[in-house]
Amino acid sequence: MPVAQRFRRGRADIEDTADTDARAAPPARLHVVGADVYPDWEAVYRDNVDRLYRLMFSKVGNRPDAEDLTTEVFLTALRPLRVSASVGEVRAYLLATARTVLAGHWRRTLGREITTLDEERDIAAFEADVIDPRTPARAEAILGQLPERYGRILRLRFLQACSLKEAAAELGITVGNAKVLQHRALRQAAQLAEGTET
Repeated sequence: MPVAQRFRRGRADIEDTADTDARAAPPARLHVVGADVYPDWEAVYRDNVDRLYRLMFSKVGNRPDAEDLTTEVFLTALRPLRVSASVGEVRAYLLATARTVLAGHWRRTLGREITTLDEERDIAAFEADVIDPRTPARAEAILGQLPERYGRILRLRFLQACSLKEAAAELGITVGNAKVLQHRALRQAAQLAEGTET
């Protein structure tokens, strides 16, 4: 089921419960909201899905993981997020949720939690709707410094969006060996990236 449908279905369940509660409670007072709010949950999704996907893709480097993490952000934010919140509040909440989801992903993937992200750069990228043009060249420079097998597994997994099984088959190794190779390659690439940051 597409993310938007799951998002709408989960929201409908919440609204049905709220509707039942509203019938039992006295009518709430109306309040004026600013013009910078989303009209509905579909608008929240449409306006933010591309930003979140690009942010996740910039962090994990492959389409399948970025799609899964983007879905996880929306599903995590579904219940606590108020549609009456301002656009800025919604974006800030989604960005905070994205950080939490990403930290969980790295904990599951690398066995350690990475929670320190460049907050200013992430917020700027999220708001600006732009990808840094230096990113591909920087990635190629880092991959070029890795041993050949490390560079190859990372290219297969993150640039060509191969599954772990497909990458293992391409390299002629087992899936278990591919996992170990990817883990070591990511660790060495992270060390190289830290040395090349400006």
